[in-house]
Amino acid sequence: MPKDRPALDQFDLSILRALSVDGRMSVTELARRIGLSKSPTQARLKRMEAEGVITGYRALIDPRRIDAAHVAFVEVKLSDTREAALEAFGAAIRQVPEIEECHLIAGAFDYLLKVRSRDITGYRRVLAEYISELPHVMSTSTHVVMEAVKETGDQAVM
Repeated sequence: MPKDRPALDQFDLSILRALSVDGRMSVTELARRIGLSKSPTQARLKRMEAEGVITGYRALIDPRRIDAAHVAFVEVKLSDTREAALEAFGAAIRQVPEIEECHLIAGAFDYLLKVRSRDITGYRRVLAEYISELPHVMSTSTHVVMEAVKETGDQAVM
């Protein structure tokens, strides 16, 4: 097993599964659900936090309630893919709040972006004013989401 990947047993995986559904669960409730007492559950939780298995806790927000229900995935091709160009693109991407995710891709295009906006008009503004103006962007192709079947927060822990 690689050094940077801690060994996780079935109790650890049970903790991760439970917290991925409800990150605000008390340690007492977590211990009850996984079948351990509170002290060993808390020790496992702290160990996984210290080892970087658990990197944080966050609120899951309903995008419809904050006018961000429109989702588009954008394929981006760059004119330059040398390291300096990738770094410049990455730094600029981090400054656009509507871009929820950005992934470097091996394939027919260079990056895949997940963009949230109020509606198609809002997306069009983000595309024209921000995405198209990012460093080294040569072309984009947009895929509009009709329905989210599974999103972050719904992931399964092995």
